[in-house]
Amino acid sequence: MKRIDWSELRPQISLVWRLSLPAILTQITTIAMQYIDSAMVGALGANASAAIGLVSTSTWLLSGITYAITAGFSVQVAHHIGAKRDEDARTVVKHGLISALLISALLCALGAVISDPLPVWLGGSETIHRDASLYFLVFALEMPFLQLNSLASSFLQCSGDMVTPSILTAAMCILDIMFNAIFIPKYGVLGAGIGTALACAVVCLVMLWCCCGRDKHLKLNRADKSRFDSSILKKALKIGLPVAVQEVATSGAMVITTMIIAPLGEIAIAANSFAVTAEGLCYMPGYGIGSAAATVVGRSVGAGEDELARRYGNICIGMGATIMGVLGLIMMFICPLLFAMLTPDPAVRELSAQVLRIELLAEPLFGASIVAAGALRGAGDTLVPSVINLATMWVVRIGLALILIKPLGLLGMWIAMAAELSTRGLLMLYRQRTSRFYAMYAGQGKA
Repeated sequence: MKRIDWSELRPQISLVWRLSLPAILTQITTIAMQYIDSAMVGALGANASAAIGLVSTSTWLLSGITYAITAGFSVQVAHHIGAKRDEDARTVVKHGLISALLISALLCALGAVISDPLPVWLGGSETIHRDASLYFLVFALEMPFLQLNSLASSFLQCSGDMVTPSILTAAMCILDIMFNAIFIPKYGVLGAGIGTALACAVVCLVMLWCCCGRDKHLKLNRADKSRFDSSILKKALKIGLPVAVQEVATSGAMVITTMIIAPLGEIAIAANSFAVTAEGLCYMPGYGIGSAAATVVGRSVGAGEDELARRYGNICIGMGATIMGVLGLIMMFICPLLFAMLTPDPAVRELSAQVLRIELLAEPLFGASIVAAGALRGAGDTLVPSVINLATMWVVRIGLALILIKPLGLLGMWIAMAAELSTRGLLMLYRQRTSRFYAMYAGQGKA
């Protein structure tokens, strides 16, 4: 067994932590914004919360596609910066922004078209149809800003700037509170959608300027002779398509779970929505560390340091699993207090706490799966992780939910979720250990 060189490992852990901390704060700020939205809407009653909860999985479906587009281009940027080829990185940025704008415009149009019949398709009661439809319509109109903000933020992280996206995401949270305070009292659920969309639009424009007008690696200039390069789009497709298929199918599975839960009534829908929101406080740090993992792994791979890349991936995974495990343990005790802030309905509070505590048992392995996916994405390995996510979601989660939902109600759904997340975590750990992509892609940026 190879002896650990702590003198070498300590600065690597320190680097991962420095990159992770701003990303973790970004994700915590994001979930704080969801808490604020939930609390402000929750004060309107269970039906208002249920309206948002009904279409939330559909918003995740569209968001998942934007995530895939971001992955396809940002991995290439990380590889080029790691290989000290900044001009090539800027060329990828240009291709990414144009492609993202076109695709997000199509998603915007699609979302607007289906916004009216969507609540009916999902099986929601007639009392929440109008609010659910209007909320989803506003989200669909927000898509171009959401996509460009995601892409610019990821590009900045790949260049090593984790602080700017964190600050701007915190600013988005503050703007969201301000806009919600203006629009929710007047428009209710629709006002929550308007507030979030306006906050995203403002921050998106600033994020784009920071990426394309200020960053030392990515600042666009006329001296660069960038031309259309189909190989960039091909690589983006190769990296992003498995992620897109995974996100669509995973979010599709979440839509199916919503349809399974919907007949249980507004209390169950609202409790499920609040429990998912509360859990975000635990798993959002995992996504922050996953972003850092994609950055340090991607840049190490681009520099031809495949062993170092894998070690960084392992460090990030250990850190993510530990932090999420600790947060899950804390959440076990404090979740009743959180739900008391989010909703005045005692039945929703009680059910939310019951189901959340079941899932929190799987939090460490959930953390391992999230961060491993980020590390593998940085290495360019997206197909097998996507297959793992798809298989566990559709076979384990949906399969168990169909069996358990009738005798156990919403508890059955969350038991199935905990089993699926644990299975996914174990499989992703195995993939991290055996993936050949670290060596396969190493040094290509120098070619």
